[in-house]
Amino acid sequence: MARRRFFVDAIESGRARITGPEAYHLTRVLRVEPGQQFEISDNQAVYLAEVERARKDLVSFTVREKVTLEEPPVETTLLAALIRFERFEWMIEKATELGVARILPVRAERSERGLERGAEKRISRWMRIVREASEQSRRARLPLVGAPLDFDDALAFDAVHRLALEENEAPPILGQLPARRERGDSVALMVGPEGGWTDRERRQIAAAHWRPVSLGAEILRAETAAIAALAIVNAAWGAREPGVPQ
Repeated sequence: MARRRFFVDAIESGRARITGPEAYHLTRVLRVEPGQQFEISDNQAVYLAEVERARKDLVSFTVREKVTLEEPPVETTLLAALIRFERFEWMIEKATELGVARILPVRAERSERGLERGAEKRISRWMRIVREASEQSRRARLPLVGAPLDFDDALAFDAVHRLALEENEAPPILGQLPARRERGDSVALMVGPEGGWTDRERRQIAAAHWRPVSLGAEILRAETAAIAALAIVNAAWGAREPGVPQ
């Protein structure tokens, strides 16, 4: 069984600590005890570490050795139009589990009014969701959750491959992925709000040279479409040896 992995703020002189509510969770829910070994990440590297002390408000670790990691085969960025927060937060959690590198909220024409102001106040909460999901899925690094972007700024985001999910007529996503996929490629996925893109936004997407792609005939919720697209991209880049074209 794989060891549990936790994130720490810093590792100094071979030691690290977790305090506050997270320490309470470790000691009272997970029942960690001195002498147990876990993996810890400082968001740069992962280490095998042993619990030195475990009390209600503090868990301290002693680093034993660095863990060798394999870099993800693809770097994905999700540019997601703002939707109702309970659904947006579910999307953040699942995208994190699927290894997304960045989650960038986008102000779309059909985004509900008021979500933008609320989003800026929720970023700290979203980072807690990201941290918990990253520990659950044993990620080495936390994804970035950015402040809301204007639609024009989202269109300017740079990646090797840029795909805009489209509920209207568009080619299937699998046919729009490159035949040659290299380890370390960057893929940006843009997902619209409830109700989809407006005609004006579609014209802007085309003018900015994003590729419209479809996930099939069914009309999916925005959060479902985002997760399905991420899973497809992960499978496409992970289903072959690095550097070998398909």
